[in-house]
Amino acid sequence: MADPFDVRMRFTSQLQHLNASVNSSQKAAHYALKYRDMDEDLHSCILEQLERNSMNNRANIMYFIEHLCDMAQRENHLNFVRMMQKDILMVVDAVAPSDGSGAANVKVVRRVLQGLQQKNILQPETVTEIEGCLKERDIAAEQGALTPIDANGQREHPPNQANAAKVNGVARPDKRQIEQRIEEDRERHKRLRESIWAIGDEGDQEFERLWDDVSDIGEDDYIAAEEDAMERRQALGLE
Repeated sequence: MADPFDVRMRFTSQLQHLNASVNSSQKAAHYALKYRDMDEDLHSCILEQLERNSMNNRANIMYFIEHLCDMAQRENHLNFVRMMQKDILMVVDAVAPSDGSGAANVKVVRRVLQGLQQKNILQPETVTEIEGCLKERDIAAEQGALTPIDANGQREHPPNQANAAKVNGVARPDKRQIEQRIEEDRERHKRLRESIWAIGDEGDQEFERLWDDVSDIGEDDYIAAEEDAMERRQALGLE
C-alpha cells in the first residue's frame, strides 16, 4: 500500500507544476484516480493549493478540475465529482476572488463552469448563480485597473516604490507571471481552434446535416442550370 504522505506530496507537486497542456492535467487526474481510496485527502490538496498558489497556477488547477471530474465520471468514481459539486463556490472564490486580484481568471472560470454543465456535473441553476457573482467581479476588475483621479484631473495617489506593485490594495502580477500567462493563454486558444476544426468519427452524419439544410430543387433551379449551360456552349463556340 502506498504511503499516504508520499501520495499527497507527489500530488501536490503535480498541482504546483500544472501548465496549459492537456497532458499535465490528464497526468494529475490519472494520478488522483489511481489513488482514489484517498480521494478526500487529495480533494483537500486541491483546495489547499488553490489558496496558496499564484493566480496563473489557480487557473491551471481550474482547468484540471474539469479533467478530473470528467475522468472520474467516466470511471464511475463519483466521490471526486460530489466533493467538487459541494465546494465549487469555494473553488470559484479562490480562482477569481472578489477583490479583483483574479480578474484575468474570470473567463477561465466561465469556460470551466460551462464545460462542467455540459458534462452534467453542475446543474444549470448552480452555474447561473455563480455567473451572477462573476458579473460583479468583472465590474470590480475594470474599476480596479484604473488609478483614482481627483476633480482637477490629477492622480490622487501618484505611484511610488511602495504602492506601484498594487492597484486598490491588490498585488499586481510580476512581469514573469504576465509573460507566462500570455503564453499559456496562447496555447489554450490554439487547442480550442484545433478542437473546433477536428473531424469526429461521425461517418455520414455531417453530410446528412448539410443535405437537410439544402432546399429542394425547384423549376427555377432547372431554368438557371439551362441558362448556365447555354452560356458555356456559346463561350466555347458550340452555338
